[in-house]
This record gives sequence, C-alpha cells and structure tokens, in this order.
Amino acid sequence: MRIREYQETDRRDLKEITIICFKGVSIDENVEECFGQIAGKNWAWRKERQMDDDIAVNPNGIFVAEEDGNPIGYITTRVDQVTKVGRIPNLGVLPAYRNSGIGRKLMARASAHLRSESMKCVRIETLEQNAVGQRFYPSCGFKEVARQIHYIRRLDIT
Repeated sequence: MRIREYQETDRRDLKEITIICFKGVSIDENVEECFGQIAGKNWAWRKERQMDDDIAVNPNGIFVAEEDGNPIGYITTRVDQVTKVGRIPNLGVLPAYRNSGIGRKLMARASAHLRSESMKCVRIETLEQNAVGQRFYPSCGFKEVARQIHYIRRLDIT
C-alpha cells in the first residue's frame, strides 16, 4: 500500500469509493430519505458532485491510497490562506481495508500538506450517525468544538 497524489485518472474510482463509504452517513442520503429524490437526482449523484468540487478547488491537496495500482482510499483538503484553517471535506477507505492504518496515514499526509500550506488548524465534520468518524477523528487529535443541526424544507410544494 502506498499513498500518492491524486491523478485525473482516479476521478471515477474516488467517486465509487465515496458512494460506498458514505452510504448511511451522508446528509444528502438523509434528505432523500425524508423527501425522495430532488430534481430527479439521487443522493449518490449529489455526493459525487462534491468530489468534482474537491478536485476543481484543490487537486494538489487530494491524496490516494492504492494497493497493486488500485485506489482503496483517499482524502481531500481545502486551504484558506486568509483564516489559516484548512478543511478535510472527504475521507474514505473501502471497508475491506479499514482498521489497517490507511485512514491514519491519509490523515497524516493531508495534515502535512496543510502544514506546508501554512494552515494553523484543520477542520473536519461528521454526522452523529457516523460512529466510525466519531471514534476515528478524536483518535487523530481532533477536538469536538460544536454540534450543528441541519434542517430542510421543500419549496416546490405548498
């Protein structure tokens, strides 16, 4: 297993990993469970678009874990030079490879990248229903600073 920088040829694989890893722990899936598909698009399509956004904004801050040339996990980062607070929007490791230190190695690589970009802090979010994230992030040194409640309502139905 090695960790390397993102390549455009990874896009499809990272989207597939995203859908596998975020099944059951995505705001978009929660919305779909409450309201059904919106505009004919399902939660997976919406989550995949977030990967496109991560790639467009900071492709040099995406790191891929691969085994035998196949992506098995990834982490994305965002840099804010004004606030000096970096973000990790997405992190996913295929279930068969979890609990083997890959997530921790990806986190270390992303943290090193953010340090090299002069970030003073890094921020990551998880949902209450994401037990893996709630255990993993504190074990990597993250401190919980707030909880947020997301609300949604339909505008096309009165």
